[in-house]
Amino acid sequence: MKKKVIRVLLTIIALILVATVVIYFIYREEKEWLAFYVACCGGVLIVNLILSVIFVNKNFKDKDSP
Repeated sequence: MKKKVIRVLLTIIALILVATVVIYFIYREEKEWLAFYVACCGGVLIVNLILSVIFVNKNFKDKDSP
């Protein structure tokens, strides 16, 4: 179960990273402030999910393991 949770979190991190980069390059020419804002929001989400992965890895206990 622990591996599934970590795998889902890492998948979400990858999707947010790809979406952030794509949207940044789309808005970079037209609206620089919006591109920067989206990049910052994506970065904050990624940092929060990385912290979640660290805490799940440290504190989540499987029922199968002793």
